[in-house]
Amino acid sequence: MAKTAFKAESKRLLEIMINSIYSHKEVFLRELMSNASDAIDKIYYQALTDDSLTFNRDDYYIKVIPDKENRTLQISDTGIGMTKDEMEDNLGVIAKSGSLAFKNETELEDGHDIIGQFGVGFYSSFMVADQVTVISKALGSDEAYKWESEGTDGYSIEPYEKESVGTDIILKIKDNGEEVSYDDFLDEQGLKTIIKKYSDFIRYPIRMDVTVQQPKEQEDEEEEVEYEEYQEEQTVNSMVPIWRKNKNELTDEDYENFYAEKRYGFDKPLKHIHINVDGSIRYDAILFIPESAPPDYYTADFEKGLELYSNGVLIMNKSADLLPDYFGFVKGMVDSEDLSLNISREMLQHDRQLKTIAKNIKNKIKSNLKTMQKNDREAYEKFFNAFGRQLKFGVYNDFGMNKEDLQDLLMFYSSTEKKLVTLDDYVSRMPEDQTYIYYAAGETIDKIDKLPQTELVADKGYEILYFTEEVDEFAIMMLMNYQEKEFKSVSSGDLDIEDEDDNTEAEEENKEVFAAMKEAISDKVKDVKASKRLKSHPVCLTSGGEVSIEMEKTLRNMPTGQDINADKILEINVNHDVFKSLQDAYDNDKDKLELYTNLLYNQALLIEGLPVQDPVEFTNDMCKVMV
Repeated sequence: MAKTAFKAESKRLLEIMINSIYSHKEVFLRELMSNASDAIDKIYYQALTDDSLTFNRDDYYIKVIPDKENRTLQISDTGIGMTKDEMEDNLGVIAKSGSLAFKNETELEDGHDIIGQFGVGFYSSFMVADQVTVISKALGSDEAYKWESEGTDGYSIEPYEKESVGTDIILKIKDNGEEVSYDDFLDEQGLKTIIKKYSDFIRYPIRMDVTVQQPKEQEDEEEEVEYEEYQEEQTVNSMVPIWRKNKNELTDEDYENFYAEKRYGFDKPLKHIHINVDGSIRYDAILFIPESAPPDYYTADFEKGLELYSNGVLIMNKSADLLPDYFGFVKGMVDSEDLSLNISREMLQHDRQLKTIAKNIKNKIKSNLKTMQKNDREAYEKFFNAFGRQLKFGVYNDFGMNKEDLQDLLMFYSSTEKKLVTLDDYVSRMPEDQTYIYYAAGETIDKIDKLPQTELVADKGYEILYFTEEVDEFAIMMLMNYQEKEFKSVSSGDLDIEDEDDNTEAEEENKEVFAAMKEAISDKVKDVKASKRLKSHPVCLTSGGEVSIEMEKTLRNMPTGQDINADKILEINVNHDVFKSLQDAYDNDKDKLELYTNLLYNQALLIEGLPVQDPVEFTNDMCKVMV
């Protein structure tokens, strides 16, 4: 039969599968078991809304059939099955657009994979099989079809005879190589071990014919006991959900396997939180704090939420009401026998029990993050680099109503420590004479290091927090203070550490110079004055109002393009040689003073990372100075 070619990206991804994307090939069985369980779940979901369907749990199972002689492994399920079109959609196109690019970017470091992340788990079969055959009959259909592929050369689909609804996957297991043995995937004990390891908690029976030994009947009791073997179908998974097991029975590997099996992420979790509550409201939960953000995390496509179960039965795939937005990165599930199976999404939003569970979960996440921050700072920094921006948005959103919950979780780069520090770290090191928590905002740490505005604060020996994300200043503006210490930008009009006598005489003597300069750029700045903060730099911009220069940049870059300007003040270092040129120009050539003023203003804009309003005029002014 003619074969259909895989699309280019699908073909390349399949090549990756064949050449083993996983370091442990055995996880192909985990993926197939998860798919089979999902297929049965789909019938259950359909039965909830279709009165013509009844869901009898005893009718649903997964069967594993190894055949050593023919080197085949069959995984069958009694799930919803697939039509021909669904075979084309689900098996003919591997992954979604961009998966290969993502693989190239991540390079699959530390064993990270893209199979669970992009829904291509079925194709992990090609790591262990030379040929994969899928025979499926969809619920409500009279026809069955067979999909078959030997790898990158394509696949075929043809009608096939199958009596029962469900799917059979038949793998032609590879021959052993010099370095790799595939016999475990045909061995009864080996398969049982893999299933117990990865899929023990799947709530449908995973059945397999198992060899059982029993003693033969003997006439003489003194004769040596002889045994006979026979095959007996057994359920090889416990079907006890991991969240109902005793924590002491579980290892980190068990939680990591659960995380991978549920496809919560393509990474390994940084931390798991296992909750068992047996009081007026009874529930179990397993939560995970991921190591890295999914590719779509900071996009509108990302959907937060925990899986919600009622007495072991999934009733909602993503219950957003269980997590506040600022903890939306948390993955996991909640199971409560107090919730009704038939509860609707609308009812859940107003359910008092669910709100109590959500509050408890929020507090549990916060306390665990605090513990991680205190006891494992390296892991916490990894977490914060991935999700710190979300915490800052949490401080800013909802008019700051969550700031008390989140302020202790924030971290910023420190000018003195040269690493991320907490606000508590900063305050604990403040000298007695320091009144404010000082910060500087900019695009990068390197650019902030070079800001003229930091000179005076740094010379005083005060630590400066570096704000490099657009949300930072907005969050701090909402926070206002920490441990009764107010925040102050190094670019603010008054740092409260300047010597009031500094430059007072020079400013008074040269007030006419500053007035003439202000007149030259009156449409651009609020004021021009002598600086009390500059030491080596000739000029800088500071802000005199609520909106800082960094805020102005952020607001201008927003989709709505808000035209909000900071009240800019041009500060001049009267001890710099440039000021002598300004004085001379004021005395002898007013046109030159205007030229110098515009050049200094544009220089200050460039230092701040702001665009020069008229680049042509700026370059012409530069040429005038050179002539």
